[in-house]
Amino acid sequence: MRIIVAANLTPFLHGGAQEHIRGLTLALRQDGHAVECLQLPFMFNPVSEIEMAMDRAENLSMIAPSGQNVDRLIGLQFPAYAVKHPNSVGWIMHQHRAVYELYDPNCATKELNLLQEKIKAFDARTLMPMSKTARLFANSSRVAGRLKQYNDLKAQPLYHPPPLAEMFYCNEAQPYFFFPSRFEVLKRQILVIEAFKDVNPRLMLVFAGEGGQLENAKALANRLDLLDRVHFLGKISQAEKISWMANALAVLFPSFDEDYGYVTLEAMLAAKPVITCSDSGGPLEFVISDETGLVVEPTCAELSEAMEYLANNTARAREMGQSGLARYKNLGISWNRVVEKLLSA
Repeated sequence: MRIIVAANLTPFLHGGAQEHIRGLTLALRQDGHAVECLQLPFMFNPVSEIEMAMDRAENLSMIAPSGQNVDRLIGLQFPAYAVKHPNSVGWIMHQHRAVYELYDPNCATKELNLLQEKIKAFDARTLMPMSKTARLFANSSRVAGRLKQYNDLKAQPLYHPPPLAEMFYCNEAQPYFFFPSRFEVLKRQILVIEAFKDVNPRLMLVFAGEGGQLENAKALANRLDLLDRVHFLGKISQAEKISWMANALAVLFPSFDEDYGYVTLEAMLAAKPVITCSDSGGPLEFVISDETGLVVEPTCAELSEAMEYLANNTARAREMGQSGLARYKNLGISWNRVVEKLLSA
C-alpha cells in the first residue's frame, strides 16, 4: 500500500511525539508499504497561526499527490488529521490541549474563547466521520477518554512500544531516582526537587533532559543546598538513558495529565518501579499502585514518602519492577499490532 502519515512539525521542539511519528513510519515500511511522512508546519501562537494551520490542513487533499494514488492516510496530530483522503484513519496523540483539558475559563482571553469554538467545530467536522466508521484510534485510554468527554467521539485505545524497546535491561539498583523528561511546568521537576529536600541525604536524584524550566530547577536545587545530591545530565543519548534507567532504584514520572508517556513503559521494560501521581493521566493505565510502582498525590509530602519507602524496601522495589515488566509483556504492546489495526480499520 501507499500510505501517508500526517503529522506536525514545530521547529526545535523534540519529544515523544517525534518518536511516535518515526516509529509508526518505520513499522509501516518494515511491513512492506511505501510510506511518506507529511509534517505540516505548526506553531502554538499567535492564534492567527493556529487558524491558518487548520485551514491549510482541512483544504489539503492527499488522494493522488503528483498523480500517485494513495491508499490510506493516517492522521496523528491536530490539525494534520484533517488532511483530506477517503480512507483516512485517525490515531490521535492529542488534540489542541489549550482549549480542552488545559483550558481555564478564569484566565482565558476573548481570543482563546473564540479559538476554542473554532477548534471544537473543526474536530467535529474532521474526526466524527472516522469515529462513526470505527476508524478513530487514540494512543492511550486517557486520550480516548478526552475525545469522549469533550467531543462525544468514540476512539479505540491503541498502545505502541517506546523507541528501542528491545534494548532495555535491568541491573542491580544504585541509590538514585531517575527522572528523564523535558523540563516543563506540567512535568513537575520543581515539585520533585522540593520533595527531595526531605529525603534521606544518602540518596541521589538524577534528571535528564532540557527545556524551559531547566534553569529554574537548577536555581531551586541551589537554594535548597541540594546540588551535591541533585544532578542535571542535560540532553543524553538513548543508550545513556537506557543505562541510567537500568541502574536506578526507581523512576519518577509525576507529570500532570500525560497523554501516554514513554517514560513509564521504558521503566517497566527496565524492571524498575515507577512513582507517579493520581492526576498523571497516561501512566495510570500502566502503574498499579503497590504492585508495579506507587501512585501518590502530587504533594511534596507524598512524593518524598514514596521515595523513602522504596529506598528503605529495596527488595519490594525489585518485586514491583519485575511485576511491571511482566505487566508490559502481558499487554501485548507491539508495532505489528498497531500496523494491523490501522490498516484493517
